[in-house]
Amino acid sequence: MNDLPDRRLLFVHAHPDDETINNGATMAKYAAEGALVTLVTCTLGEEGEVIPPGLAHLAADRDDALGPHRIGELSSAMDELGVTDHRFLGGPGRYRDSGMMGTPQNDVPGCFWQADLDEAAGHLADVVMEVRPQVLVTYDGNGGYGHPDHIQAHRVAMRGAQLADRRGHRIERIYEICYPRSVVQAGFDRLAAAGRDFPFEGVASVDDVPGVVADEFVTVAVDGAAYADAKTAAMRAHASQIAVDGPFFALSNDLGQPFFAVEYYRQVAGAPPAADGAGRAGDLFGSRA
Repeated sequence: MNDLPDRRLLFVHAHPDDETINNGATMAKYAAEGALVTLVTCTLGEEGEVIPPGLAHLAADRDDALGPHRIGELSSAMDELGVTDHRFLGGPGRYRDSGMMGTPQNDVPGCFWQADLDEAAGHLADVVMEVRPQVLVTYDGNGGYGHPDHIQAHRVAMRGAQLADRRGHRIERIYEICYPRSVVQAGFDRLAAAGRDFPFEGVASVDDVPGVVADEFVTVAVDGAAYADAKTAAMRAHASQIAVDGPFFALSNDLGQPFFAVEYYRQVAGAPPAADGAGRAGDLFGSRA
């Protein structure tokens, strides 16, 4: 890739839709500012639970055609966010969705959970050497909530960074996705105060949100409020997996949860970014926001 922009970010996610829920506003913001935003998705999300009844036939236990459908959803979501560089680890379908932890899908040959770490990380290192990002974003070591593909994505991202370093490109800053507990609680308070009927069966809780941490662990808060509409549109593009209602959404559990346009990160490698008086930065590249 020639004539790379000055600022380059790499996001590593497990399934289509994970990127939009967690980082959609961040991705849209940096893309609009001219940075190169690269997304690597590790599986097609073939084992996802389908929400719309009209798409139920795509599920793994029926036509097993959800993966190709989610490729299209991801492409549409990236169009909404303005992200032009999105790819699948090792190519589309190289690694299959492993299902939830403890299910038989964890043991299927070719699933991401069973992938050889250095082989999978080698595919990511190839991307790193091509786009040479200064910033890498992925999940924490528990994958946010213990999903095997999320855990494996974290392992692959960290190992991929090591392998790329050996090849001559060191990623300057690595971040884990997180949500400060006070912010998540405030979001659920807004949901409770909305005083309206939702199309969801119920309401989730703070403990249902992956990656919630104590506030003091948050390093960077990226204000993507100007890109909230783009994030919402991208979430709607993932229609097989997300139901959106105003500033709230639900996954296949049909439990409403708040939408966040400010997105949060915990730095785990690299020089600390310039922080404000509260000790929290606003830019993943380390400059003062």
